[in-house]
Amino acid sequence: KGINVMITIRKNQISVMNIQYGYYPLEKFLDDAVMAEVNHIELWGAAPHFHLEDMTYKDVCHIRHQIERRGLDLVCYTPEQCIYPINLAGETQAQRTRSLQFFEDNLRAASELGTNKMLVTTGWGYMDDSNKEEAWKYAREGLMSLGDMAADYHMTLALEVLRRDESNLVYNLSTLKKMMDELNHPNIGAMIDTIPMALAGEHPEDYLKTFGERLVHVHFIDGAPRGHLAWGDGCLDMKDYLEEFSRYSYNGFLSLEITDGRYRMEPTASILQSVKRLYDVLI
Repeated sequence: KGINVMITIRKNQISVMNIQYGYYPLEKFLDDAVMAEVNHIELWGAAPHFHLEDMTYKDVCHIRHQIERRGLDLVCYTPEQCIYPINLAGETQAQRTRSLQFFEDNLRAASELGTNKMLVTTGWGYMDDSNKEEAWKYAREGLMSLGDMAADYHMTLALEVLRRDESNLVYNLSTLKKMMDELNHPNIGAMIDTIPMALAGEHPEDYLKTFGERLVHVHFIDGAPRGHLAWGDGCLDMKDYLEEFSRYSYNGFLSLEITDGRYRMEPTASILQSVKRLYDVLI
């Protein structure tokens, strides 16, 4: 800390996401990515853009074609999973079975989309911790099963840290490390989101030191410190973070997961603003 490090993160490591485009066609998001001169995207899997339960194989192929014909590269697929009824750690067998099936179906879809990475989360136990041990065990069992399936599909699962009010299982560095150590699976990598990270009082460096090349993906957004904001709309130190990623030679993607409701009517500006801020300091 305190020593200026040359930023070696490249423009080609920036990826953009479609969450804030929920009131617009997916094609608008893809066109905006091209306009922003970003080559890589992360696809959020939810209606109206990509809700797998409503789709045929032909629909999935159509989305892949839409991405590829614009010269874009899909670096991660992120099925919506942070809201009921998806919870790998759920109390009932029925909920866990449905959640596992959801992830298995989405893993197949991710493979058909041509990406090699899918985001997963542990789910959660009750916030009074009354079933925390069982929830942890169920999450680990579900993730292990998905890791084995990911190996068959030559995919990597990116296990994301959630906020403490989203999960009582994996919500900071120590809980992510504990789960990663217990899984010890070659097809499951660690992943951070700068918002839960900042809320936990942590820095990219903490995760880079701990995981090295096992840190496979990053949601890189501004916050106050809550909120998933466009860069410049929050108070996080983008340059400092980029220096930390550079110091540890991070070569994965920094993906802009901009979710705050303020951007939903005019999503384009959130991407253009964030990409400009990043490109101004990147090589």
